[in-house]
Amino acid sequence: MSSRAFRVFCALLLAVSGGLAGAADFTGPDSCKGCHPEAYDAWMKSKHARATETLAEGQKKDARCLSCHAPDQAEQQLSAVTCETCHGGGQYYSPSYVMKDPELSRLVGLVDPSEKQCRTCHDASSPSLRPFDFKEALKAIDHWSADRARKQTRADATPAPKTPAPATAKK
Repeated sequence: MSSRAFRVFCALLLAVSGGLAGAADFTGPDSCKGCHPEAYDAWMKSKHARATETLAEGQKKDARCLSCHAPDQAEQQLSAVTCETCHGGGQYYSPSYVMKDPELSRLVGLVDPSEKQCRTCHDASSPSLRPFDFKEALKAIDHWSADRARKQTRADATPAPKTPAPATAKK
């Protein structure tokens, strides 16, 4: 079976056995930390990780406020904007063998956040007085550069596989 056919088979198997990643399929931000420590640290220092801390006590009970400051709290008991708020529930894409295959990880639920997705909270109706500039906002939440640099350093340090010497003909 080809690699592509296998990935499609796995995605179909997951879909039939209980659906693709959804709200009930969250693993929590600590599950991301093991493979993405730099991204996790950047998230921990971000406003997203402390989103509910900016709310007054009354706002912490207001569904309109929580829909952005803790969008996964009702189903997941997560009182912040976490990795999976933006990247989708990780139950099916979090295993390392899946994450190593970008096509498969997206097939089973990994989301690449878009400006449209960010604007579901960062929009004109937001109480924030500052306009939302997507490109600038991405710089403020950059949690991928350090992670990519670590992976590149590791790849550069890994010696290339030795190629066998060509066979010489015996006389």
